[in-house]
Amino acid sequence: MSRPPLQSLIGFAAAARMGNLTRAAESMHLTVSALSHQIRAIEERLGRRLFVRGARGVRLTDDGQALYERIAPHLDAIERALQPRVCRDDSLTITLMPSFASSWLMPRLPRFLAAQPQLEISLQSNVGVVDFARDTAIDAGIRFGPGKWPGLEAVHLFDDWVTPTASPALLERLGYPTLETLGNFPLLGAPGGRWSEWFAEFGGTPPERFVAILDDSENLHRAAVEGLGIVLGRMTLARPLIEAGRLVPLFNERFKAEFAHYLVFPPRSRGHGGLAVFRDWLLEEAQVYEAAEAVPPRHIEPAPQSGKTATRGKGRKAR
Repeated sequence: MSRPPLQSLIGFAAAARMGNLTRAAESMHLTVSALSHQIRAIEERLGRRLFVRGARGVRLTDDGQALYERIAPHLDAIERALQPRVCRDDSLTITLMPSFASSWLMPRLPRFLAAQPQLEISLQSNVGVVDFARDTAIDAGIRFGPGKWPGLEAVHLFDDWVTPTASPALLERLGYPTLETLGNFPLLGAPGGRWSEWFAEFGGTPPERFVAILDDSENLHRAAVEGLGIVLGRMTLARPLIEAGRLVPLFNERFKAEFAHYLVFPPRSRGHGGLAVFRDWLLEEAQVYEAAEAVPPRHIEPAPQSGKTATRGKGRKAR
């Protein structure tokens, strides 16, 4: 069976949306007779009626509604793909994780905007996978991942580090753990994963159960701030909370996160002047940040209160 003409399907969809053959025909620069002929050809092909004609126009039959629901998204996608994309070097749209935006980029962004007042930047917070082929308005993204995304170019910004952190309130209530006693404290996370690596690397016995399991890094850090337990804090998220006094790093020991932070973009963005400026600035900021992260944040323990002993394991040199 030959494929139905695309023009006929477009005419059918226009009539379905407008509920009026005359207006649909005008929108396609056709006569009503020509549009009716196209629709009749589809009906004969399917052996089903697609419209019921009335005094005020037309309405879809059940078969017509089913056909419209199946083809409308594809027709919309074709229309979007054929729309010309205007690339402006003075306008830049970036997608990034909400947690990275609030904890790392936002505190630094004013410096970039002050240096590049001519560049209009739009940030879109998104935790899902972005399809650059479909979302052509997005020029690039910042993601925490393995560094390889099919069909995309990835520029390494910086690595991340993880180390146990807790709220001052929890430490006031329970005291300070040592490397050997850490497993006796309430831990946030799940069996296995990076906690298993921590205990294998630095000693101690992992707990039989964790106090809470959350599937999002930002929520894990929020739970730690509220005193729910100790989080294996990722420094990109934890450092602002540490500097604000809401979390405390427990040890010098730490290790690299499984993934790193990257600027990613499709081949169509290679020649984007605004992205080139933003990329160079990101790399400079990342270099400064990595230099600061070479020295783990330290916390000076308060003197033990009467009746309470605050202990801490021997510090090891950070890897």
